[in-house]
Amino acid sequence: MPPVIDRKLCTACGKCWEICEGDVFYGSKKGEQPKITYPDECWHDGNCVVECPVRGAIKLRVPLPMMISYK
Repeated sequence: MPPVIDRKLCTACGKCWEICEGDVFYGSKKGEQPKITYPDECWHDGNCVVECPVRGAIKLRVPLPMMISYK
């Protein structure tokens, strides 16, 4: 499941798509709110959430099978 961006909190800094290793935000430009182009490429590592300067602007929904295997 791809990250969810709160459009009201996002400042369009571009840190999420710069840090993303899976190209989830492919085609996003600095100064514009990121777009999720390839949601299936999300690695669920949480780098975009950690790098975001605004707390709560990005939420990562971890798939149920991953949550079950973690527990």
